[in-house]
Amino acid sequence: MFTLKIVDSEGKVLKEETGESRVDMFYDKAYNPGDKILLTSDKYPADIVLSVDDALGESVSLLTGDFTFIIPFDEKKYSYSPKTFSGNAHYLYARYAYDFEVNQYKNLALNVNDQHGDTHLFPHAFANVETRGESVFAARNAVDGVCENRSHGNWPYESWGINRRDDAELTIDFGRKVKADKIILYTRADFPHDNWWESVTFTFSDGSTLVKKLNKSYAPHVIDFEEKNITWVKISELIKADDPSPFPALTQMEVYGKVEEIFD
Repeated sequence: MFTLKIVDSEGKVLKEETGESRVDMFYDKAYNPGDKILLTSDKYPADIVLSVDDALGESVSLLTGDFTFIIPFDEKKYSYSPKTFSGNAHYLYARYAYDFEVNQYKNLALNVNDQHGDTHLFPHAFANVETRGESVFAARNAVDGVCENRSHGNWPYESWGINRRDDAELTIDFGRKVKADKIILYTRADFPHDNWWESVTFTFSDGSTLVKKLNKSYAPHVIDFEEKNITWVKISELIKADDPSPFPALTQMEVYGKVEEIFD
């Protein structure tokens, strides 16, 4: 059973819907700063499909506890399409995922509903640096499904920014065991504003590492490797090219494979 709620900044419930295997909600009012979407289930963990806004789309995700989505406003909204969370007509839903949605070979890193902090929703991206703490350079931008990489700043050019840190690293946590054999990177390519990475290192939860050479390109970097049983992957040791720009960044990181640990 699912319960969806819209609550305001003081915790007052503005609307609530409950459903057995699926819950749908139409909210016919404008959001205000401090409003949140709350999703709870009567079982955890659970494989679900979630859409918190019809303009944002949906993701197949693992729900491990009560989920809170903070409606973005002002600077926090810059990394989202202007259509999202706007106006006074909002459709959102959650349902249990079908087996074929969970079991298929897919991008295991995609989560359009990812947010900063511990959200109980996986996959989840986090990093040791996000340029100036700005939403357009947040870790979540690397798993939001938006691959446009020929500029920087507001949507659709949001990216993970490293604030010129040589020790920058980003981790994608799948929340469970998966089998992965491919990574596709969309490095930001706003040349000549941007630099690029000549080399990156992937570290996997099984203790293995993979060093890959990259080139200057707006095209995706496709990296195949022998299948690994992992729960997370980290990208680090980002070696910049010898270029005047100090600004390399990551637009999107896709990790392809299949879920190994299934939850009914």
